[in-house]
Amino acid sequence: MTEAGQVRVFREVSLDPGVHFVATPIGSARDVTLRALDILASADVIAAEDTRTTRHLMDLHGVPLGGRPMIPYHDHNGAAQRPRLLEMIRQGKSVAYASEAGMPLVADPGFQLGRAAIEAGLFVTGAPGPSAVLAALTVSGLPSDRFMFVGFPPAAGGPRKTWIRNLSGVDATLILFESPKRLGRLLGDLIPEFGADRRAAMCRELTKKFEEVERGTLSELSQRLAERSLKGEVVLVLDRAGKPEADTETVEAALLEALADAPVKQASALVAERFELKKRDVYQMALRLRGEAE
Repeated sequence: MTEAGQVRVFREVSLDPGVHFVATPIGSARDVTLRALDILASADVIAAEDTRTTRHLMDLHGVPLGGRPMIPYHDHNGAAQRPRLLEMIRQGKSVAYASEAGMPLVADPGFQLGRAAIEAGLFVTGAPGPSAVLAALTVSGLPSDRFMFVGFPPAAGGPRKTWIRNLSGVDATLILFESPKRLGRLLGDLIPEFGADRRAAMCRELTKKFEEVERGTLSELSQRLAERSLKGEVVLVLDRAGKPEADTETVEAALLEALADAPVKQASALVAERFELKKRDVYQMALRLRGEAE
């Protein structure tokens, strides 16, 4: 039993000198893994994006700090703290790094620490666990066989439009973060490039008491959320781009491009797969185009 009357679920383990990245809950404190608690209980030094959040998590699960140093490490002080932490590792210390929420290095300042440790030839490992990216993908109802996490969209208008345009045709489910205050604007910006009928899911307050998932087209979500004042963490999941329209002009243009670099059989097979057409039909079209070119 711990001092707070809790059952002690963690165990102290021997950790190698190096950086031990620890995933922390994105909402429910009970989502923390036993291995994460083991590392937090055993590391010589604890670095945290938000020391208050990490200390609260440790207190909830009865993990004592026990006089060990707890060092804040975030975007504003990372450059100054990294040499200090790396020197501790060189002296044989194990350093646990905890994100404020979720997996370290995913939209997180821990990335620079991990890269610096690797470049210095030091040991780096991670204890996987809660992730807002995967949690949102799980409940979105959108394809999960191929997905891309793209982080936060740029705030400025020009870079934002370019960023959106470059993603509109990606053949993968897209997962991004956005402030709830800017979500309405983002949905409006997405529609011209992605199309009003592109399916999406807005996931808010994942794993928390008031978890909410709104699913529909971009147009439907934009209308549904227009009058609402949202709070909390928001993840937006976007369906991949649909197959291009297979009208004759489009298929012929694709064939001509393919025939420039490949023989008729190979070019027609590639185009048939791209547009989900019968290979025989596309092959005959390719023969005709090759004959006309000659």
